[in-house]
Amino acid sequence: MNNDLGKLDCEAIIFDLDGTLVDTLEDIADSANQALQGLGVPTHSVQAYRLLVGGGIRRLMERALPEERRGQADIEEGVARMRAVYSQRWAQVSRPYPGIPELLDALTARGMPMGVLSNKPHDFTVEMVRTLLGRWTFAAVQGATADVPLKPNPAGALALAGALRVPAARCALLGDSDVDIQTARRAKMLALGAAWGFRGAAELRAAGADHVLDAPGALLTLFP
Repeated sequence: MNNDLGKLDCEAIIFDLDGTLVDTLEDIADSANQALQGLGVPTHSVQAYRLLVGGGIRRLMERALPEERRGQADIEEGVARMRAVYSQRWAQVSRPYPGIPELLDALTARGMPMGVLSNKPHDFTVEMVRTLLGRWTFAAVQGATADVPLKPNPAGALALAGALRVPAARCALLGDSDVDIQTARRAKMLALGAAWGFRGAAELRAAGADHVLDAPGALLTLFP
């Protein structure tokens, strides 16, 4: 990956949360597996969850359940069980990725407006940002709600651009999955891939990322 990316005239940045700012994989996997155990179905390895996450909690449960158990009742019960477990253990080992504190310090020093957009339920998103990223100011934080479509629908990203008071075309969106890249492109934002996250560089490139970054600090080379 090339870190000599040149300078881009962006005025704000929107971050994905899981797999971009915070490594949440183990806590998500443990919570989902407890939900699956409660339903009496097989569980998955932590690494398998790299491909199961990204579409919100309902989509996660759909993917995690065996095909013959993907009826609405089982999915709804799985979602309810996972929410109950995750609400108690979401911060057992989840922490910001190495280099993220330094990146957020540098962006704050530059006066860069920042937001967070996640497909994680909104209450969990807000609590995670407050608890694990409370040192920094995010002008807007948005998780999954009934009235905001999940990524890759661009509505949430466009709403955050409005909250940041920056035109969408002058915002960057940084995320670790094809869902994030698709969201950025649909919103006409700069699409940045976080190769340190859950999915890796190949998926981000295939999705059409404008730039794929190998470490958080590489983001700073993009801005004047």
